[in-house]
Amino acid sequence: MTRFSLAIDIGGTFTDAVLLASDGRSFVDKTLTTHGNLLEGFFRGVDLVLDRAGVGPSDVDDVVVHATTVVTNALIERKGPGVALILTQGFRDILYIRDEHRYDMYDPQIEFAEPLIPSERTFTLDERIYADGTVEKGVDREAVREIIAQCRKAGVVSVAVCLLNAYRNSANEDEVRAIFAEEAPEIFVSLSSEIAPQMREYLRTSTVAINAYTVPITRPYLTALTEELDTRGFAQQPLIMLSNGGVIGAERAGRFPVRMIESGPAAGALVACYFSRLFGIPDLISFDMGGTTAKACMIQDHEPLVTGIFEVDRRYRFKPGSGMPITVPSIDMIEIGAGGGSIASIDSLGLLKTGPESAGSIPGPVCYGRGGEEPCVTDADVVLGIIDPDRFLGGDMTLDADGARAALGALGKKLGLTAEKAAWGVFEVVCEQMAAATRTHATDRGIDYRGMPMLAFGGAGPVHACMVAELVYAQKIIYPPLASVLSAFGTLVTPAQIDLVRSLVCLLEALDWEAVDATLQSMIDESSAALKEAGIRDEDLQFSFAVDMRYLGQQSEIRIDLPGDPRDARDAAAIRALFEAEYEAQYGLKLDDMAIEVVNWRVTGSGRKPERSTAPISDGDGKAASRTRTVHIHGEPQDVPVYQRKELTMADRITGPAIVEERETTIFILEGWTLGLHETGSLVAEKANGGR
Repeated sequence: MTRFSLAIDIGGTFTDAVLLASDGRSFVDKTLTTHGNLLEGFFRGVDLVLDRAGVGPSDVDDVVVHATTVVTNALIERKGPGVALILTQGFRDILYIRDEHRYDMYDPQIEFAEPLIPSERTFTLDERIYADGTVEKGVDREAVREIIAQCRKAGVVSVAVCLLNAYRNSANEDEVRAIFAEEAPEIFVSLSSEIAPQMREYLRTSTVAINAYTVPITRPYLTALTEELDTRGFAQQPLIMLSNGGVIGAERAGRFPVRMIESGPAAGALVACYFSRLFGIPDLISFDMGGTTAKACMIQDHEPLVTGIFEVDRRYRFKPGSGMPITVPSIDMIEIGAGGGSIASIDSLGLLKTGPESAGSIPGPVCYGRGGEEPCVTDADVVLGIIDPDRFLGGDMTLDADGARAALGALGKKLGLTAEKAAWGVFEVVCEQMAAATRTHATDRGIDYRGMPMLAFGGAGPVHACMVAELVYAQKIIYPPLASVLSAFGTLVTPAQIDLVRSLVCLLEALDWEAVDATLQSMIDESSAALKEAGIRDEDLQFSFAVDMRYLGQQSEIRIDLPGDPRDARDAAAIRALFEAEYEAQYGLKLDDMAIEVVNWRVTGSGRKPERSTAPISDGDGKAASRTRTVHIHGEPQDVPVYQRKELTMADRITGPAIVEERETTIFILEGWTLGLHETGSLVAEKANGGR
C-alpha cells in the first residue's frame, strides 16, 4: 500500500509544499507566503499538492514535517508581546554591556542589535550560586511575588530567567518557575538552565531572552497548526524542523522556539548532504537562493559544518559579533539578504546595490503585479529575458514584464543605463554579493572552496548559480530534481534529532568520570524523552557524543566528535590525541606540554534516518530544443536556446548560453558551460576546459 509524507516549508516569499509517495512519486507546488496569517498559505500549499496527487488528508499516513520562518520573522519584526527578564542582582545590564567584544575595533560608531527586552522590564533577585554549584543564597519568595505583580502590571506574558551559575545548579531558577506556576500560571517561564545550560553569562542570557520573546508567538502558532491538521483529518502530529538539522514534536518545539530559528535553511543543508552521498562527492557548496535570502553552507565529508553559536539580526552582514548571539547547536551557514525579492537601488556613493531590504511576497517584485514599485532581482531576471513572464509557475502566475521594464528603466536612468543594462547590473551585483558571502564563510573556516562542486536550489538559485559558480571557481554545478522546493524535500530525509550540551569544566587529566557519567546520562534521558514524543521507538534510538576542549588559559574551545560513548573506555589519552589532531588541523600546531581543559559535553540523540527518495526521472522524448528567446547578456541581446527539463534525454548535451525551464524554476547557464542529464534525474553543468 502506498504511503504519503507531507512537507511544508514557509519562506519569506513563497511557501513550498511537497507530497512524497512511498513508491517515489512526488507532487510539488508553491504559493505566496501569507505573512498576516502563515497558516493560510500553509494549508493552501497542502490543498494544492493533495489535489495534484488526487488523495486526501487521511492518505497522509507517514509524516507531516514543517519548516517555518515564524521565529525569524518575530525577531526581525520585533512585534512580540510583553516579555520580562529576571537576573541575579548586579547583572541587570548584561544585555547592554554584552561581552565587551567590539566586532570592528577601528570604528568608534559601531552599532549593536538592540536588546529584545528593555531595562524597564528587567528585574533582579538577591540570590547567588557559586561556580561549583553550591547555593550560597536561595530565592526570596516575596521578591519573586513582587516581580510577578510588576509583570502583570506591565502586561508581561513571558519571562526569561538567567541566574548566575545556574548551568551548574538550577535550584534557584527552578524555585522561580515554581513560584510563577503558583502565582501566575498564565505567564510562560523560560529557564537558562533548560535552554542553554553552559557557561558564559551573556550567551546564556541572550539565548534565553530570545526564547522567551518568541514563545508567545510560536506556541499559539504550532497549537493552531496541530489543531487544524487534526480537524482536517490528518492522522499524524506534525514534526518541526530545527536549526540543528533534526526534527522534533510540535509541543516541545513550541517550548523551545530558539531551536527553530534556522529550520528552513537547515533543511536545505541536510538535503545537500543527501545529494553529496548520492553523487559520491564528499565536499561541496550548498547554494540556496529563495525569494528573500540566499544561504551558503560548506559540506565536508558528506556532512554539514555545525556550530554551537550563531547570530541573528546582525547590524553588518559579514561581521560576527554585530548581532544577537544564540548558543544552541545549528547548521553552520551564512545567510544574506539576496533573494529574488531583494530590492535594487542606488547607495549613497551612487553605486548600484541589491538588498538587504526585500519586497517579500507582499507587495513583492514589480512584476508580481501586487503593488510593488521598487525594482527587484526577479524584475531584472524578467527584463533580461531569463525568466519567461508567461510561464512562471507553469503559467499559473503571469508576470508583468512591462512593469518590470519600467521600474528597471527608471533605475537605469539615474545611472545613464538602459533598462536591460541596469538589469544586467542588478544580476551581476547580486551574484557577486552571494559569491563574496560564500568566499568569506569558507575562508573563515579554513576551507579551500576553489574547485568544489556546487548544489544549486531554491526558486532563484538555478537562475543565478552559474554566475556565482564562476565567481567562486566551481567547476561543476548540480541542479537536483525539485530544486525549487528542495528544502521542503529535505525535511523528509531528516531524522528526528535533538542536540544537548552541558558545561562541566575540568582538566582532562583530572576528569571526574562519575560526574561525566551523570552529566551524559541526564542528557541521554532528556533526549530519549524528546525523541519518544516524536514517535521514535526505543530500538531506533541512537546517540553520539562530543566534547568542547581548549588548552588551559584559552578563552575559546573547539568541538571534538568522539568515536563512541566515552564512558566505556574512560580513555583521557585517546581524547587528548583527538583534540591535538583537530587543533593542529585548524591552527597548524599543537602544544605538547600544555594542560587541556574540558568545558562542555554534548549528546546528540536521533532516530534512524528515513529511507525516502524520489523516483528516477526517465528520459524525455528527444524534442528538448523547442524555441529560442532573446536574452540580454552583459546588456547585449542574444538569441538563446530554451529547453524544457522534462524533455531532456541522457544523450542531450547543452552548450551555454542556454536556458532550461521547469515549472517552479529556471536554469540559466553561461557561455563556456555544458549541461547534461544525470541518471539521478539531476542536471549537471560543467565548466569547459577546466574553468577559469
